[in-house]
Amino acid sequence: MKGFIIALQFLTRLPTPAIVVDDAAFARSMRWFPAAGLVIGALVAGAAWAGGLVDSRLGALAALIVWVGVTGALHLDGVSDLADASGAVHKDRERLLAVLADPHVGSFGVVAIVLQLLSKLLLLHMLVEAHAFLPLVLVPFAARIGPLVWTWWLMPLHQGLAASFRSAVGPVELMAWAAALLAASWFYPALLVTPLLIPWWGWQVRRMIGGISGDGHGAGIELIETALLLTLAVSAPWIPGT
Repeated sequence: MKGFIIALQFLTRLPTPAIVVDDAAFARSMRWFPAAGLVIGALVAGAAWAGGLVDSRLGALAALIVWVGVTGALHLDGVSDLADASGAVHKDRERLLAVLADPHVGSFGVVAIVLQLLSKLLLLHMLVEAHAFLPLVLVPFAARIGPLVWTWWLMPLHQGLAASFRSAVGPVELMAWAAALLAASWFYPALLVTPLLIPWWGWQVRRMIGGISGDGHGAGIELIETALLLTLAVSAPWIPGT
């Protein structure tokens, strides 16, 4: 339970009990990232449902505001940094890493954030119109399985956030969350694209920057969430209860 609380503290801005955290406990909290995603998903789906009682557009906007607010836009920073770094790929690796480390947001980063938010808003609107609230709960959950896989599979880009998690994730955790995802996919088969999206993003960051970093985790979570929203929106007519 301590690991779950630490994961919530790191991934969300929700009020949680004050606890003492050392480096080892912080690293182990990564095992609880998908569970924290369920909490995020429940709040997003609740906002979508409540807003949708008035209008589907309001439901989508409420869901997006809650999504960004609860997570503190944590992962959008990764989208921005990776987008800016992509503009340096044609130069050398040192330039790419320098752009990643730069705290300022460039034009590529701004465009990427805007497109990401607009994409989520549109797809959320489609799901609210289809009354697909329950599968929406599972989107942040499924996307947060990704960091466990990338941490276990890819070398850390540097001795930062991604490196601190590497020793805390192994086959047991991966199999447990894979089983949970498979169980959820029994009810919502659209989630079965997750095992394709996660290695796809891992391959992309390995090809582009040579390893995984905090930015790689954040951008991956955001992009997989959007891809899952798209898959659910397309399959909404066949989702049970919609």
